[in-house]
Amino acid sequence: MPSDSILRLVWIYPDLLSTYGDQGNVLVLEQRAQRRGIPVETYHVRSADPVPEGGDIYLIGGGEDRPQILAAERLRRDGGLHRAVARGACLLAVCAGYQIMGTTFGGEEGQPVDGLGLFDISSGRGTARAVGELVGEADSGLGIPTLTGFENHMGVTRLGPGVRPLATTTVGTGNGNGTEGCHVGKMIGTYLHGPALARNPGLADLLLTWAVGFQLPPLDDTWFEQLRQERLGAVLSR
Repeated sequence: MPSDSILRLVWIYPDLLSTYGDQGNVLVLEQRAQRRGIPVETYHVRSADPVPEGGDIYLIGGGEDRPQILAAERLRRDGGLHRAVARGACLLAVCAGYQIMGTTFGGEEGQPVDGLGLFDISSGRGTARAVGELVGEADSGLGIPTLTGFENHMGVTRLGPGVRPLATTTVGTGNGNGTEGCHVGKMIGTYLHGPALARNPGLADLLLTWAVGFQLPPLDDTWFEQLRQERLGAVLSR
């Protein structure tokens, strides 16, 4: 987007997928953009509404099995997110939303359900629920600090050759194979709640930088960093 344009955030299906406070990711992006003088418009798109194609950053959160299946069906039928991503929009997909972006994910009885195919990943049910804090060392190519958050899911996610892990897990389960989440192009998928962008302002700024197309001036992140260090210290000292 040009430097004098409005940053458009699109929060997808908050009526279906917003179980663990993932709307906080929208609030963090709004606040961090506005503190830099970037005007923001946010669209809350309910599941009965079409997904607008003109957004800069799209966000989708976590939820239970049935809402996840319903969300996938409606997003496939709508097609707006596909067209936005093809145009170059950014995406942050969390937990159930992350699984939806793959080719398949596990349904209510573990049966495979078609995803959107935006990520070359597939997800199924693991043997035990992953619950608790998650810490991971971010892919070095992203240039962001250690990631922290919490997870609550039964998913096991396999990455295809077209995507890279978002992080290597130090604590927690993530994808179930020593990695957490994935990224491809300007799209990120993750199991991190917390919300993820409040716990990881570097990840928020990465999305903003991709969206605006220029390097952002730094912010005073004293309070964010205190939260990060408290969480990291509590988890890594166990």
